[in-house]
Amino acid sequence: MLCDLAHDVGAVVRALAKERIAVPVVACGTGDDAEAAARAIREGAREFLPLPPDPDLIAAILEAAAGESHAMIVRDPAMQEAVRRAEQVAASEASVLIVGDTGTGKEVLARHIHRRSRRSGGPFIALNCSAIPDNLLESELFGHEKGAFSGAIARRIGKFEAADGGTLLLDEISEMDIRLQAKLLRAVQEREIDRLGGSAPVRINVRILATTNRDLPAEVQRGTFREDLYFRLNVVSLRIPSLRERPGDIAALGDHFARRYADVNGLPFRPLSREALLRLTSHHWRGNVRELENAIHRAVLLADGAEIGIAAIELGPPAATVQVSTVGGITSLVGRKMQEVERDLIIETLGHTLGNRTHAATILGISIRALRNKLRDYTAQGVMVPPPAAGVAA
Repeated sequence: MLCDLAHDVGAVVRALAKERIAVPVVACGTGDDAEAAARAIREGAREFLPLPPDPDLIAAILEAAAGESHAMIVRDPAMQEAVRRAEQVAASEASVLIVGDTGTGKEVLARHIHRRSRRSGGPFIALNCSAIPDNLLESELFGHEKGAFSGAIARRIGKFEAADGGTLLLDEISEMDIRLQAKLLRAVQEREIDRLGGSAPVRINVRILATTNRDLPAEVQRGTFREDLYFRLNVVSLRIPSLRERPGDIAALGDHFARRYADVNGLPFRPLSREALLRLTSHHWRGNVRELENAIHRAVLLADGAEIGIAAIELGPPAATVQVSTVGGITSLVGRKMQEVERDLIIETLGHTLGNRTHAATILGISIRALRNKLRDYTAQGVMVPPPAAGVAA
């Protein structure tokens, strides 16, 4: 939000906080009243923009004020090396394949590459290939003309055209149907697309970044991913280490999320206690940064006192200590149908991930498409299925 010094900037900041609207405020004015500008900063304005404005200064100030939501928080040497390699190739036009477990921050790294590229002045468009049904994904990618199919009441620009002059991120590319992969390959090779129902190809100028949490060479061997598309996307490969491989990032990320969710929920910031931090660093983090973020969000809401204590840190047991009890585990399954056991496992896992489908599919070792099909069947059977981004913590 831009707020002129003619207004009470401090009152605006306080009103936003009272309404729990977490948006940065930038004060602006002619610069004649230095005391008013300083007072606005003291009362919560993120920056001061002197008027009349210089375009480069506007860009720099707004980037500094609004760029925090995708900031790279890196302390561990393993992650620092991944970022160094990303910055090394950022200025090129090469396609980049970012590989890593679910929740490691692949999209955050992709945005970082875009900001460091020659295309940073252009748009950054992200499309999650696992979140859109196959019959709609083609239209999302390439767009359609009016009347191309039932319900196409107007022309729609697809993600490729929306990203023209900038960067297109194809998130979870491995979940794309193999028939659509052929059309994607043509777009990547020829730098042109065909809108659904269109009569002529459309030229595009887009850099492609893609992410996956799967072993794409193995998917190629299984016949679920095109080998030629894999080589086109994998000009440069970047692997993001899992959170358990970069424990040096946990404290910094924990502090970042604690501040963010204190602001979002209108609560005072509480630092992590030493005991809480030790608990976090000893956890296995199967859900990686996303699981850590959820854990800290819960802790911010549950914490009492001046710090986030260990009592507010609710986590599942470390993976290395999970054991199956013969009496309470295997024996209790005898007499039950396989479909019932599978259903209960899926529902329990979904509850553990707070409704996150992608995270649950990764833990279960199945594709997001297979998980969605099973959840659709369970819903039809009257089974209560945790909604997305909800559920009960483990």
